[in-house]
Amino acid sequence: MASLLVRHATHLVAMDDGDARWTDAGLYIEDNVIRQLGPTAELPQRADAIIDARGLIVLPGLVNTHHHFSQTLTRNLPAAQNADLFTWLRVLYPIWANLTPEAIVVSTKTAIAELILSGCTTSSDHTYLWPHGARLDDQIEAAHAMRFRFHAARGSMSVGASRGGLPPDSVVEDEAAILRDCQRVIERYHDAARYSMLRIVLAPCSPFSVSPELMRQSIALARAYGVHAHTHLAETREEAAYCAATFGRTPVELAEDLGWVGEDVWHAHMVHPSPAEVARLGSSHTGVAHCPTSNMRLASGIAPIRALRQAGARLGLGVDGSASNDSAHLLAEARQALLLQRVGGDPAALTAHETLWLATRGGAAVLGRDDIGALAPGMAADVVGYRLDTLGLAGGAVHDPLAALVFCQPQQVDLSIINGRVRVRNGQLLDIDLPALITRHNALARALARGEEP
Repeated sequence: MASLLVRHATHLVAMDDGDARWTDAGLYIEDNVIRQLGPTAELPQRADAIIDARGLIVLPGLVNTHHHFSQTLTRNLPAAQNADLFTWLRVLYPIWANLTPEAIVVSTKTAIAELILSGCTTSSDHTYLWPHGARLDDQIEAAHAMRFRFHAARGSMSVGASRGGLPPDSVVEDEAAILRDCQRVIERYHDAARYSMLRIVLAPCSPFSVSPELMRQSIALARAYGVHAHTHLAETREEAAYCAATFGRTPVELAEDLGWVGEDVWHAHMVHPSPAEVARLGSSHTGVAHCPTSNMRLASGIAPIRALRQAGARLGLGVDGSASNDSAHLLAEARQALLLQRVGGDPAALTAHETLWLATRGGAAVLGRDDIGALAPGMAADVVGYRLDTLGLAGGAVHDPLAALVFCQPQQVDLSIINGRVRVRNGQLLDIDLPALITRHNALARALARGEEP
């Protein structure tokens, strides 16, 4: 049984129910599980490997609840820089139609590297185009190579423009084929065990790109296998107008009609629910991935996250697709969440501690996990540490080191442990040739935008 001791952390924040915090503290890990934490003097003094965490604030790994890894290839495209969601999608659909299996693998590794270095140790991804033989298997292979905890969402689109949908017909799939592949990946890959590194999610894309029947059959299939379900919902007013014209329902009403509410469902965005819908989403404990940067970038609006939390909805943070955020820094997303909620006029609408709760415990709850998001005996050994003596935290960390992570310049991690394995040490991502990965990623990005072979 391999053991790892992290000791002498300047601050350790457990993010547990009791808000436990220590100075000169650490953790003792065996294999992939935390066995003990607290003051350094009370921990075992020997282990197979020892990390001195002086100068670090240590906390649970952050949890990302919504992303589109492949969009790292198309971020910051000039034609989509000043567009609302529907215009943005119409620009990008034809470009994404040229994705290849290699592009999926390389973009997945790139997105995960960026997430890990921001402090994220678990993420879901929602890829919904699978052209040229690309499969969810490609992402799973890449996440495994990165040794990253992954909730792989098998996304899909089935209603093209000829049937009243938004995407072009060239990028949609046959619904029977979608469901067959969903069943295949669940049966082959889903691991429901505690400390699982890989879980499968079923994720039809949105009300304007899939049929109600596919939504019904997807949620039925997910519940038959005990996996979670995910989609975009209530993101923009244009989506609401589409749902009213096409279905005679609001987006939330449509989801309710189709059975897409409950503790095994989470929706990305939820910017425009009515107060009554907020109450119903809360009473059903439906999950929400809050993506503030994307919502600002596309001028979608401000999600009512305080009302959703107070109503009982499960709420976490998501960086969303890198082409509608142009970044995948989860700590930066936490900062944006805090600031955006205050725009309405309440300077205490969201506190730094509440924001980090969303980024840890909240994200774990959204993904249906009770083994990540906090530091405690028996929890997964997903641990991150940020240096407190950096330029960006100078003058801030000395007053309130935890809040400084949110209020001050977003930092990169100095230490990241995922499933008991050190992935970042002294700020360096281990076992990954980042320059080579970035070079290949950029070549693929250029070729994709030009419609050329890389």
